[in-house]
Amino acid sequence: MLEQLLVFTRGGLILWACREISKALQGSPIDALIRSCLLEERSGAVSYNYDVPGASYTLKWTFHNELGLVFVAVYQRILHLLYVDDLLAMVKKEFAGIYDPKRMEYDEFEAIFQQLRIEAEARAEEMKKSAVQVGAKVGGRKVELVGKGGSDQGGKRGGSSGDVKGDGGDGESGKGRGFENGHVNGGVREGKGSVDGKKELVTQNGAFDVNKLQQKIRSKGGKKTDTVTTKGSKAEPKKKMVKKNRVWDDSPPEVKLDFIDPVDEKGDDNVKFVAVDEGESMMDKEEIVSSDSEVDEDEQVEGDGKGETKKGWFSSMFQSIAGKANLEKADLEPALKALKDRLMTKNVAEEIAEKLCESVAASLEGKKLASFTRVSSTVQAAMEEALVRILTPNRSIDILRGVHAAKEQGKPYVIVFIGVNGVGKSTNLAKVAYWLLQHKVSVMMAACDTFRSGAVEQLRTHARRLQIPIFEKGYEKDPAVVAKEAIQEAARNGSDVVLVDTAGRMQDNEPLMRALSKLINLNDPDLVLFVGEALVGNDAVDQLTKFNQKLADLSTSQRPRLIDGILLTKFDTIDDKVGAALSMVYISGAPVMFVGCGQSYTDLKKLNVKSIVKTLLK
Repeated sequence: MLEQLLVFTRGGLILWACREISKALQGSPIDALIRSCLLEERSGAVSYNYDVPGASYTLKWTFHNELGLVFVAVYQRILHLLYVDDLLAMVKKEFAGIYDPKRMEYDEFEAIFQQLRIEAEARAEEMKKSAVQVGAKVGGRKVELVGKGGSDQGGKRGGSSGDVKGDGGDGESGKGRGFENGHVNGGVREGKGSVDGKKELVTQNGAFDVNKLQQKIRSKGGKKTDTVTTKGSKAEPKKKMVKKNRVWDDSPPEVKLDFIDPVDEKGDDNVKFVAVDEGESMMDKEEIVSSDSEVDEDEQVEGDGKGETKKGWFSSMFQSIAGKANLEKADLEPALKALKDRLMTKNVAEEIAEKLCESVAASLEGKKLASFTRVSSTVQAAMEEALVRILTPNRSIDILRGVHAAKEQGKPYVIVFIGVNGVGKSTNLAKVAYWLLQHKVSVMMAACDTFRSGAVEQLRTHARRLQIPIFEKGYEKDPAVVAKEAIQEAARNGSDVVLVDTAGRMQDNEPLMRALSKLINLNDPDLVLFVGEALVGNDAVDQLTKFNQKLADLSTSQRPRLIDGILLTKFDTIDDKVGAALSMVYISGAPVMFVGCGQSYTDLKKLNVKSIVKTLLK
């Protein structure tokens, strides 16, 4: 049965809640729904699942956009209640009839709701009974068909030691079911009997003859395809061929090349130190967005689909002046389709663009169109508002404030950089280090990429150029242990921030994802930054989803650490294809904290939300 049903305004004022079923819910499912779906423009979804220790809830909702009301039903997920959608629709209709913006209490709606619930439950029971009756009829037909062919089946099983004759009731059905008593190997039956004495078995589906194929291969001089081996013969295991290194004449003996050990090299004297010589980081510069609004392109004529008649000039003008009574889904579809195509051309993942359009449709359906406004402009304004709400961080992203708070507690602030291969984790880690140095913050690098050759040398080069310490243990070490020792070393030396570099890994690489989960669980960093390319499209959804899923599944804590923020790289190479930022933020709920836009240490900036939204809708 229902756990809760309540009605509240979009401003958060609860107007009515069912008293009879009002129970103490475990956790805060309503608050979670508002934070995760309604505020994040995921209201186009069918339902929302909320899990807490000891309970699992499913929440369904509907809107009355004209009145600004939200109707939410909560029930145990295991119950699978069929009447919830119908009940919400009836409650919405009845409550809208008695709603008054000046009223705060609706006690008389309790009796109306009880009657509506009884009707919805009775209707669901009738649907269930009718479905059972239809299933019984279909099942009876199946039994009847099986009964007709039962004698054939029994005849086959009874006479499996001899030949199965096809003169009586066998016929074509015997051919179609000729694989009952034997094994199928390459399309040839290997059973005790034969079918009508024929060597070849041709099914009703017209399968090819394997024997003829084998004869053709033998006639061409190919290898025999017989897979049957005698009991006495055993296949000898083939030795794996190992590629040998070429040895040139007068070459020195082969040695393991390991440049991790500190050695005195002449190249160290020629290293260019640029601690604060490259100028101010772009993170501290305010980006100016032009306020000149560009001329919007004319939208496609609404309602110009097949089978629709275009409205006359007078009716169109009258509707624009008087306004439409209520927007319907059919009115919104042409504008939403054009908007979806535009978002996809900007490199937004198709799944994200579709969900956004569904959410905008849910927020506009039933609203009254204002005078002198078009549906396309109304839809675009709603989409712009939704994009700004999604891309704007819902929590503080001030890293410097977190660094000072950790310093007061006597511990270093730890940032872990994770991501797939080749996105620029080490380079952008150095950019973050340069930005922190400009704010008088002492930084230590931790070389925890013990997998990729040259990763430690790359990070060591950045450390030399920036004149900051680096903690390294070489290759083939446990990165979780290396990170822990680096944090302990930073605490002893008084470093304010530890930047942990990790190995690039694909989202479906189980061993490396397990090692990453261990590193995060063991060290409990203050910030987990996902480094992603601005060039990706649909793959952004797969990367973020699987990274978060693996971190949650492989965590030993009840509250697993997931991705806290996003660092978007190669932003200077995409022109107006800025959709990856929207896809990543929407799918993970984490804000974009840094944007990499070049190769120098100063090429790191903040995400300008207004600029991104303007580019997406241009």
